[in-house]
Amino acid sequence: MHMKGLSMKFRPLHDRVVVRRTEEEAKTAGGIIIPDTAKEKPIQGEIVAVGPGGRDEAGRLVPLDLKPGDRVLFGKWSGTEVKIDGKDLLIMKESDIFGVIDGKVSVRAAA
Repeated sequence: MHMKGLSMKFRPLHDRVVVRRTEEEAKTAGGIIIPDTAKEKPIQGEIVAVGPGGRDEAGRLVPLDLKPGDRVLFGKWSGTEVKIDGKDLLIMKESDIFGVIDGKVSVRAAA
C-alpha cells in the first residue's frame, strides 16, 4: 500500500488513522533555539493513511471524514506510537482527532 510520503505494507482497520507528527518551529519569537529535551511533543500532524470506516448500529459502513494529506490537531497523549519502515508514526481512532487545520496556522498546547 502506498501512503502519502510512505511506501509500506500497513493498512489501518475500521476507524483508525495513521498520523505523522509535524514538528513545530524550534525557536522562540526572540530567536532563542529550544533544545529537543525541552520541547513538548507536537499536537499536530499529517494523516498518512485511513481505515475504511466504522459501522453504525445497522452494520452499514460509515466512511471517515479524514483523508491522507490532511493536517490535523489531536490530543497531547493521543494514539499509540509505532515505528513502521523506520518512520515514527501514531495510530489512533478518528475520534481522537480534534479537527483539520486549513491554511497556515500556528498551534501550541496550553501550559
